[in-house]
Amino acid sequence: MFDIGMSELLIIGVVALIVVGPKDLPGMFRTLGRFTARAKSMAREFSRAMEAAADESGMKEASEALKGAANPKKFGLDKLNEAADTFEKWDPMKAADGKAAPKTSTLQKDELSPERAEAAKKISDAAAQKATERLQAELDAEAGDKKDGDA
Repeated sequence: MFDIGMSELLIIGVVALIVVGPKDLPGMFRTLGRFTARAKSMAREFSRAMEAAADESGMKEASEALKGAANPKKFGLDKLNEAADTFEKWDPMKAADGKAAPKTSTLQKDELSPERAEAAKKISDAAAQKATERLQAELDAEAGDKKDGDA
């Protein structure tokens, strides 16, 4: 409630000892304790009365309804989360029952159709020819640099 440290309490005690005096100090602390206890009691009683009034007016049911409305299960989010989890774990190579899906063609996974195999071979040959031409051009350029350096 109050943010009073030990050093502040010590200063308050010294000031109270000087102002009130050592003779009347215990009586003053007793009176202060009774006043504090009475204030706490009144605060508790007020709080109970407010809670009782809220119960009578139906505020408790309204707050429970509001809390229930904020519950994700009421909105169906639990089913949405379940569907998202199912989608994340989905493997397209497996059927819905968990068994391997049937092959759509007679070709193996790494085997290409004849048309695609022919296209892949053409691409591979073209890439090899370009690499050879580039290497030859680099060698020619290097040989030309050596001749210029010797002259």
